[in-house]
Amino acid sequence: NLKKDNAKNLKRYLLISTYSIMAIFMRGYFGFGAEGISKPMNMGNLVRSAHAFGAKFIFTISAHYSVREGKSDTSKAPNHLPWYDWDTPKDMNLPDKCQLVGVELTEDALDLPTFHHPRQAAYILGPEKGALSSEILKECKYVIKIPTKFCLNVQIAGAIVMYDRVKSLGNFPNRPDMPGGSN
Repeated sequence: NLKKDNAKNLKRYLLISTYSIMAIFMRGYFGFGAEGISKPMNMGNLVRSAHAFGAKFIFTISAHYSVREGKSDTSKAPNHLPWYDWDTPKDMNLPDKCQLVGVELTEDALDLPTFHHPRQAAYILGPEKGALSSEILKECKYVIKIPTKFCLNVQIAGAIVMYDRVKSLGNFPNRPDMPGGSN
């Protein structure tokens, strides 16, 4: 059993390492942020996910002062990534060629499964009990939605968008035709 456990752990490690390397070599970059977020646990989880998925920066706009206090970011993302706090949408200063992508459940938003992610992008989510401001929506090159019946937790929505970006822009092989991983 010890040999089987070691083999399983090695296989798991190699698989995770392979996916991490593929994500690292994905072309382009992305940042992730939120407007008007007020709950430290949500922001902590969001920045931890952004760090794990390879974001190059994180940001907030009009955020509650305590969002940096989230204990849920066990990766300590602000020690590894630039974190920008902007007071208003007008203060936002994204890198050249970086396209702002709003994530909002609206009728006219593009469905995430059909969306082609820009190589250079900053994704922004709205507050926990609200929506992206009209000021931010005007700044967005694209607005996308996750096709659900109702809104998701801000961190869950962020993680789904980041996974979709890595999956669609990474150099991953096609999924197998048969369940379980083999063709």
